[in-house]
Amino acid sequence: MLAVGETKQRSCQGISRRSLVQAGFLGALGLSTLGHASVAAAAQRPKSIILLWLWGGPPHLDTFDPKPDAPSEWRGPYRTIGTNVPGIQVTELLPKLAKRADQYSIIRTLHHGTTDHGLAGSIALTGRTPENGRVHPHGGAIVSRLRGSSSPLSSFIVMGERLHQGHRAIQGEGGGALGAVYDPFRIKYDPEQGVLLGETTPPKDVTAQRVERRRQILAQGRTASPEIAHRDGQALDRFYNQAFSLMTSGEGRQVFNLEKEPSRLRDVYGRHRFGQSCLLARRLVEAGVPFVQVNWSMHVEAEEDAGDGGWDNHYRNFEMLADRQAWPFDQACSALLDDLKQRGMLQDTLVVAMGEFGRSPKINAMAGRDHWQSCYSAILAGGGVRGGRVVGASDDRGEYPASRPVTPADLCTTMLDCVGVTRSDVLALDLPVEGEVIHELF
Repeated sequence: MLAVGETKQRSCQGISRRSLVQAGFLGALGLSTLGHASVAAAAQRPKSIILLWLWGGPPHLDTFDPKPDAPSEWRGPYRTIGTNVPGIQVTELLPKLAKRADQYSIIRTLHHGTTDHGLAGSIALTGRTPENGRVHPHGGAIVSRLRGSSSPLSSFIVMGERLHQGHRAIQGEGGGALGAVYDPFRIKYDPEQGVLLGETTPPKDVTAQRVERRRQILAQGRTASPEIAHRDGQALDRFYNQAFSLMTSGEGRQVFNLEKEPSRLRDVYGRHRFGQSCLLARRLVEAGVPFVQVNWSMHVEAEEDAGDGGWDNHYRNFEMLADRQAWPFDQACSALLDDLKQRGMLQDTLVVAMGEFGRSPKINAMAGRDHWQSCYSAILAGGGVRGGRVVGASDDRGEYPASRPVTPADLCTTMLDCVGVTRSDVLALDLPVEGEVIHELF
């Protein structure tokens, strides 16, 4: 099932998409970022990225960096189990991923300088701290700008709600300094309603003829307005043409139809929101979308996620992990790796699972773990990453890096490098470059 919603965004140049609608250039279609410019030729089989964004900060000691010899106030109640790679251990909460450790590598020494959800999210998604009001683009926006999409779909898609801290939206989820035309196209999966495509379905009273008339009005507006005509004209042209094409033909929309997948495979991913979103991510990269982000969410009701993020376990950490977090992540991530591998897509698809920071190694008085930015974990698979490796080691209590510290800038640079975006490419966009490729992964 496909449903309709709306978004409102504002570009760096000060023209909101809502104002374009009011001016008559966009009509009443509520378009967002469907389709972007491609300024680089696609390779024979261009690589894609699937980012599993575990918003809220998963506890590294209770997932990929267990400390079985630490005091009980640190190690927690869960057992440490071996994986199918000798010497690599995870916790018992991840039995499926333990059997697939040869498919992914673990970074155990990510770190940065803030415990604030919002700022940490911006740093993790962009590799940089916002400076003087200038927000660095999300990696997906950079890929979108340089790669575009080989399908009628957007080149940067995010599944799930917008990230927020209280009532404040998180910076770094979109085009940033590149402009709002490179913001992601956002969709959602609801277990009751199916896939929600809020920005590509015209209202029921808008016929194909009316869509075509609005295309013509848009073209006239682009010609009549020097401001619009001057600003990244080719990007806007492709953006609107792909959007109109998708709405009128419906061919690209078929990728969102999960009913085309075998029921058994949908069960393997899990019928929860995160599982079906991961399955949809596979369908999207298979259709040529170069960057897909899946924001963590399991249940239908938003209040069932804790705090500002679904992994923000300041209290009842161990209960939340066992009941709501670890098993659906373990199920869906394992299914995604298996599915990509069986389809011959894993070498061409980089899968990254991470949050904005970890959780405090020492358990607090409420049986929870607090924010911890000094050392945390992420996993990477596919895209040329060699499985069965661990990069870096934390100290005996998982508090600080003991060897090979890694920054979010290093990880972002590595992700871009995996899909053929070089430092020179980024510098050519007048963007600063920080971080180095994590060569131990390859």
